[in-house]
Amino acid sequence: MLKRLVQVFAVLVVLALGAAVLLPLLIPAGTLQPQGSARAAATPDSRFLIIPFPGTGGLEIHYLERPAAAGADGRAFLLLHGFTFNSFTWGAVLDPLAELGRTVAYDQLPYGLSAKPLAGDWSGADPYAKESAIAQVGAVMQGLGLGHAILVGNSSGGTLALEAALAYPERVTGLILVAPWVHAQRPTIPAVLAQLTQLQRLSLFIARKLGDPTLLEYSYQDPSRVTAARRDQAIIHTRVANWDLAWGALLDRSLSSAVDISDRLGQVRVPVLLITSDQDKLVKPEDTRRVAAALPHATLKVLPGCGHVPQEECPQAFMAAVTEWLQSPAGPGAPGAEALGGTAPPSDGGP
Repeated sequence: MLKRLVQVFAVLVVLALGAAVLLPLLIPAGTLQPQGSARAAATPDSRFLIIPFPGTGGLEIHYLERPAAAGADGRAFLLLHGFTFNSFTWGAVLDPLAELGRTVAYDQLPYGLSAKPLAGDWSGADPYAKESAIAQVGAVMQGLGLGHAILVGNSSGGTLALEAALAYPERVTGLILVAPWVHAQRPTIPAVLAQLTQLQRLSLFIARKLGDPTLLEYSYQDPSRVTAARRDQAIIHTRVANWDLAWGALLDRSLSSAVDISDRLGQVRVPVLLITSDQDKLVKPEDTRRVAAALPHATLKVLPGCGHVPQEECPQAFMAAVTEWLQSPAGPGAPGAEALGGTAPPSDGGP
């Protein structure tokens, strides 16, 4: 009887392993979306820029821009969205930020209406690698004539902003980090495993599932505040050819790329405003508090009644926090801040 049970168990193990190997191969490898273009999907506000990238003929970047209002003091803001989002996440604060300085939000690859390169479209470094995303921040600043800017990043865009501040200390004069993805870890695997066809198909499957507005609604404290127009902006990528293949390629690359910026927070010398929300379900307020405590020159603001994207859900409270920080001695405009990186200790402006 025991021998029989062992044989049955062995058969079940073989069947499970076979399913794990074969089932992912049943996921369609070709794009499931219409073959539209970014230019055809563009909005009246849309702008495009070609940035150089080694091993390609250049990458097309989609961005939104507001010129500085009359009387602004020369500041510039470069806005970096989070995972699966796009530049439209900043729509409610573009005009208010422009009252304080030139404001630009762009779609990171392969999100929104920016380029969606696939394997074979480049011959050098992977454009979806972390180092490539950092280089693209610098290329966007160069292409738009932003000699210096305050980087404003939400979620994984906050992580990218921190990396860019370390890479371009002469260009980044300050950081506004909105629930930055620093301590919220995701699993990683060796690159050799991430390149298995089965895992690439699973990445593609997950990418297609993430392409709808579900994550947007989860990012709000009150999902009923998400309008139909905002949902349409959130899925604008689905109008562009091969978006799902490009998202799959990005996810596959991220499987072997760890988030390790927490080890280098003490090296960030510029003034930093951290904004968190007491109802954030994706990056807990405690995680953002830890980031603030580790940064040399940080100010923390806690917004009540908001979720993971307060710039969308609570734009007035978001702008009040930004304006207060810019006008304070802890902000990048304070005397000596550019030379010393700010002098204010971490503080908590929340309730």
